[in-house]
Amino acid sequence: MNKKAIGIFDSGIGGLTVAKEINKQLPNENIIYFGDTAHLPYGNKSEKSIIDFSVKNVEFLISKGVKIIVVACNTSTSVAIKYLQKKFKNIDIIGVINPGSKAAINSTQTNKIGVIGTFRTVKTSAYKKSIIKLSAKNKVYQQACPLFVPIIEENFNNKKIISEIIEEYLKPIIDKKIDTLVLGCTHYPLLKKQIKQIYKEITIVDSAKETAKEVKQIISSKNIKNNTNISGKVSIFLNDQSESFEIITKKLFPGNKSKLVNYNV
Repeated sequence: MNKKAIGIFDSGIGGLTVAKEINKQLPNENIIYFGDTAHLPYGNKSEKSIIDFSVKNVEFLISKGVKIIVVACNTSTSVAIKYLQKKFKNIDIIGVINPGSKAAINSTQTNKIGVIGTFRTVKTSAYKKSIIKLSAKNKVYQQACPLFVPIIEENFNNKKIISEIIEEYLKPIIDKKIDTLVLGCTHYPLLKKQIKQIYKEITIVDSAKETAKEVKQIISSKNIKNNTNISGKVSIFLNDQSESFEIITKKLFPGNKSKLVNYNV
């Protein structure tokens, strides 16, 4: 059990930011990542479709013998996490929203928190509900940024245009004088540097680090942590070929640390 992999899934590239942080904090753990690239983006899909996709993703990871599953997709977490946890009771399944919410609460000084995410994540108000449940004194302002995911998935690199899109989307919540911004989609950390350049005074929170901490705590408490001194392997499965996925993978996992092992899941 200790040597079994940590399973992670997302609709595409974004969840690799979570995989990267888990690999950083738990370097001896094997990771199996599944990118549901055939159905991305999830943010504009119906709740039923998101749940159906998420169930299939979990079933795939379970078939690979993983010991814990991370839903590295804010949209899937906001819509499907409770259903998944109820359906698959024999394995721990964690999402990214609660860890990100805790980090935002610990960060804010003014109790004004902004959240950006996909249309579906914002519509469910998952972060807003989570943050207020943990600390009712906070005010949460949300903004959907639907163009961010395709920009990242297509590896679009025109910084001037991207900056203009960022400023257009974020203006409504920046005007609320937020001091903390939650990147409520695991794709968005790939734009983190550019967002920070525009809004230097705002603390940016992405849930990857906090999610990795939670994974570490769970596998340690259950005594299923891989305690060998051998570096873990990162295996990546996709169900539709993506050239940009390969480019981003090489940036996040340089060298031979990761390998795209199957395009036909």
